[in-house]
Amino acid sequence: MKKVLVRDKMQKKYSYIISEPVGKNFAKDFKPELTPKEMLELGVFGGRYMRDCRKEFPKNWFTKAKLHPEKTVGHSPELNYFKVDASQPLKVWKEKGWIYKEDPRGWFQWYCRYYIGRRIPEEDKKQISRWKAYTRHLGAVKNNCKRKDLDCRPKQRQSLLHWAYDSRKI
Repeated sequence: MKKVLVRDKMQKKYSYIISEPVGKNFAKDFKPELTPKEMLELGVFGGRYMRDCRKEFPKNWFTKAKLHPEKTVGHSPELNYFKVDASQPLKVWKEKGWIYKEDPRGWFQWYCRYYIGRRIPEEDKKQISRWKAYTRHLGAVKNNCKRKDLDCRPKQRQSLLHWAYDSRKI
């Protein structure tokens, strides 16, 4: 087991234990189609995500990541794979009660930490349930678009990428 000490703009004194090998031993009902590294390379969250917390995760995740410039405000939808803004502000996530205190950046932060081996059984169960519920958007794309018509429903396709569903294959 390895202890990770987090020091970034949103967490100063948080630490967690990695108890599983990287990318292994996921819950049986959790089968994301994309790794965090693949998501960052494709372009997610307007490149805003993860800029100040690179030390926490494997360096190779950031080699080809599409990231918004560090010292600038906002995000860049043009960095997203589908070149659209498909994110809600963090404020909305907080208001809806979707933010777990240990992961103040939301679902993707939880997924990155889960992927590298952190396990918090009750929170993992909640987040996996949220991930599974997101399949409703898969259905909407499948029911309204021709197969692999990437111009159809780009915002919904981008949001699916944010949840580790590879919407390029639909």
